[in-house]
Amino acid sequence: MTVVLTEKNGAAQRSALPSDPPPPSRRRTGRERAYDDVPRWQIYLPLGLYLLFTLIPFYWMLLFAVRPAGSTSLVPWPMTGEHFSKVWNERSFAVFFQNSMIVGIATLIATTLVALAGGYALARFTFKIKGAFMLALLCSQFIPGALMLVPLFEIFRNLQMINSLWSVVIAETVFQLPLSIILISGFIKNVPVTLEEAAWVDGCSRFTAFRAVVLPLLRPGLIAVGSFAFVHSWNHFLFALMFLSEQDKQTIPVGLNTLIGADSVDLGALAAGGVIAAVPVVIVFAFIQKWLVTGFSAGAVKG
Repeated sequence: MTVVLTEKNGAAQRSALPSDPPPPSRRRTGRERAYDDVPRWQIYLPLGLYLLFTLIPFYWMLLFAVRPAGSTSLVPWPMTGEHFSKVWNERSFAVFFQNSMIVGIATLIATTLVALAGGYALARFTFKIKGAFMLALLCSQFIPGALMLVPLFEIFRNLQMINSLWSVVIAETVFQLPLSIILISGFIKNVPVTLEEAAWVDGCSRFTAFRAVVLPLLRPGLIAVGSFAFVHSWNHFLFALMFLSEQDKQTIPVGLNTLIGADSVDLGALAAGGVIAAVPVVIVFAFIQKWLVTGFSAGAVKG
């Protein structure tokens, strides 16, 4: 209400003038209830059931890994480390772990560097076959790796790279590059080009401007791409199985396959090997979770 003063018969009188009427109130429907109005059990119960469904296989694997041989207890007590000692020393898992780490780190570095160069070119330059190149990158994601085993094997055989870890690194890098380049390209497009132009005006070269201005802003994207490449190469079974035949060159996924016999399976050793294979991946995701989500979401904004 707006209040004004008027003079009438020598006395001040107050008169009220109506202002803009308030917007009509509208009752909220069930879909418009606030988050705080939702009972907590409706949120925690589905999440708890999903978490239970997800963690039961991991608990089962850990149970077999630390439970003594022949025990049927559902509680891992007393615990034993005999299965871990067996697979680490007798089944050469120490060598498998080292080979997997070499392949994973080399694939991470190679994929990140090449994707960074390719993504920058797609984000900052215009050329005639740019659209066709992007289409080729997208279409390559629909090609299964199994279809490329024979030509890749022939190429590596002619290059005398069979039974070399570098053959697996190259194959993993090639199959990781299309998605990595697309993600890095989208992330670079989110960085204003005016930042680089300002560095050019100050006398920086294109490479110096990229290294000093753009590269620090790409940390979430680089972490996302590198971690995805590492985890995929760590878990991939097919390339290591085809290109590595000597036992001292095999990786952990192939090593796990050797624990499965024709007539029997040592469940304790197999579970211990699975725990050893899962620990590095769990550690990686535990430390880079926030960077991973930020990197993939930002890289998918523009393509």
